[in-house]
Amino acid sequence: MSEADRAVRFFCTAGRGLEPFLAAEVAAKLSAVDVEYGTGKVFFSANVNPEKLSQLKAAERLFLLIKKESPMKVPWNTGKARHFIQKKIIGEDRTLWTDTILLWHKCQNLLQSVQRCVKRKREEDPREECATKRVNLEPSQSLMFPVSCRNWSKTPEVEQQDGEDELHKACGDSNSSVNGQQMSPLFRVSCRCSGRIARMFNAQELGRMIGTAVAKHFGWKTELRDPEFEINVHLSDVYWLVGIPVFRLPLAQRSYIKTTGLRPTIAWTMAFLADIKAGSVLLDPMCGVGTILLEAAEERQDSVFIGTDISESQLKVAHQNVESAGLNGKINLIRGSATEIPLQPASVDAIVCDLPFGRKFKCKTDIRMLLPTILKEMERVLRVGGNLVLLLSPPLSVHIQKHFGSDRMVGSGITSPVTADSSSSVDTNTQAGSADGKLLQQEIPRRRNEVAHGEATRAHAEHTVAGGSSPSPALPLADFPSLQLNAIYRVSLGLTDGLIHRYKKVLLT
Repeated sequence: MSEADRAVRFFCTAGRGLEPFLAAEVAAKLSAVDVEYGTGKVFFSANVNPEKLSQLKAAERLFLLIKKESPMKVPWNTGKARHFIQKKIIGEDRTLWTDTILLWHKCQNLLQSVQRCVKRKREEDPREECATKRVNLEPSQSLMFPVSCRNWSKTPEVEQQDGEDELHKACGDSNSSVNGQQMSPLFRVSCRCSGRIARMFNAQELGRMIGTAVAKHFGWKTELRDPEFEINVHLSDVYWLVGIPVFRLPLAQRSYIKTTGLRPTIAWTMAFLADIKAGSVLLDPMCGVGTILLEAAEERQDSVFIGTDISESQLKVAHQNVESAGLNGKINLIRGSATEIPLQPASVDAIVCDLPFGRKFKCKTDIRMLLPTILKEMERVLRVGGNLVLLLSPPLSVHIQKHFGSDRMVGSGITSPVTADSSSSVDTNTQAGSADGKLLQQEIPRRRNEVAHGEATRAHAEHTVAGGSSPSPALPLADFPSLQLNAIYRVSLGLTDGLIHRYKKVLLT
């Protein structure tokens, strides 16, 4: 069996609007193949160790994929529908399930080895900063289908192969076993449904019927409170899929952030769009508790990061976050107003800022009144060629678009540098532009944005490849002509949407 055949199929969940960014990330960081994405999910195949999987930043959760198929044509009769769903979920190929459970056990054992190594390093040297961060696994500890894994139930001879020995070692003393012995792990089923099936059964009913079928077919035991693993099922009119979470906690729940402000996946995406290079200086002039700075510094520790904020209480929490993450020497926090940034002109290479929405924290002054002054200060301290990335509420996005000349704004499209057809797949043959692969420069998600007067921008997924064809004309802010708008991305913030504007500062002639 070739290494490509032994690659494991995964899928990640992502916030709406972040799917193309996550697709590019898995292609660059994991050398993933067969990358495709749809609303809220990214699918890919990879042969990597679990510790690398844990470094994905744009993902909410990561799953081992058991199966993904086209929508079920469920009978309207309730009894027949129950039997039909149970039969389709279980399927005829037992190894699709047992292989994935064995891989899940291997993954957990590899992760435990990392935790033991971290604990040992802490005991040897409590001051060692890297001990609390990442411990790399050896390449031989990558998560892949063992040579015998797909066929262990067929012939006794195959069980003697090296891959089977590795598998037994990885599974340790778990309840899983092979060659006729029943696997009896503890599990529970979590189900989501929409469309036609949701009109027949609710999620709880589907979870019970699928759990009953799995327990009966495989001899596994249900455990709702403290299961070994969880089976996640999603049934919709687009497709249905079954997967197992690789990690108990969501990837979006960062271990290095003590107090979270902006959702870390959004903060990482904004830092990514800033295109930070080695030795760059990045500024967040409204840093709050420092989430954007932490995400950027975790990704590029060879750069300098500066955060300013007018609120002393917010800066106090930011200091605690920086200290907790072990990034004291990388992130500098200064008390100051975004209307009077305490930095020299042309002193930073990138600016990333989450402008207040006015919901969680009320501003004494209308942010729209302060916006011209804030943008003028950002333009002043940003170097030519630098990127400005802003997260705006839909009303504020509309307001800032009014700075464009109305004759150029109405009916015109703002596109990112390379025009390409919309696609739901990533070209995984393109190599990353940066030497260390930290910044995903080989494949940048792109959005074609239709900008209309008085409307919020809606983004359509596209891609751009760095160093491609000639850039299409960018639109400068009328009051700030050196700032040219490259792209707008609409992203979900949970209860509301946000719009990420990306500008580049150009040299005026």
